[in-house]
Amino acid sequence: MVPGFAAQRATHVDGPCLRYRLDVLAVSAADVVQSAGGWLFDRARAGWPVSVLAVGAGDAQPLRILGLRTVDLETKPVSEFLSTEDGTGRTLAVSAELFATDVAVREQVFTALDRRLTEVALWGPGWPPAVNRAMTNVQHVLSAAARVFKGYAPAAAGTPCDPVEPTETLLCDLATSLPVDSRPIGLG
Repeated sequence: MVPGFAAQRATHVDGPCLRYRLDVLAVSAADVVQSAGGWLFDRARAGWPVSVLAVGAGDAQPLRILGLRTVDLETKPVSEFLSTEDGTGRTLAVSAELFATDVAVREQVFTALDRRLTEVALWGPGWPPAVNRAMTNVQHVLSAAARVFKGYAPAAAGTPCDPVEPTETLLCDLATSLPVDSRPIGLG
């Protein structure tokens, strides 16, 4: 890429530039890294601001290694964290475990699915039929860099590192769009 090309291009836009953001809700930083860390890393490297609100975040270092910003639930409630009033395009990524235990998170997911203005990506087992009907399994192929950084992230928190698979499977709403570098997979 030519140095300064992106900055040059941004100055030639006639109207407001559409920005995207990715909001992640999970029960722990470890769950985020293990289940969707590579996909989130790739989105962050593509220029998306990726913010993680993890109820039991604990050590945020693994998330920072992946280029993700952490948000403290004590200082920013879920409804404020998920506000769409800033005009940005948004993806909402949610763990099944948090969805099952938090009413506010469930309401946000169902609202996003009903309005179809927000890309929704979910991970983990146990989604209710009302969610499963609107979704399909999608595989995100991790970049080489995502695999390396995802491999280092758990070690920063002192947890064992499992081998990093080349793909991560997410449950996605195809009515909005597919995640970057992702493809639908057959079930069965």
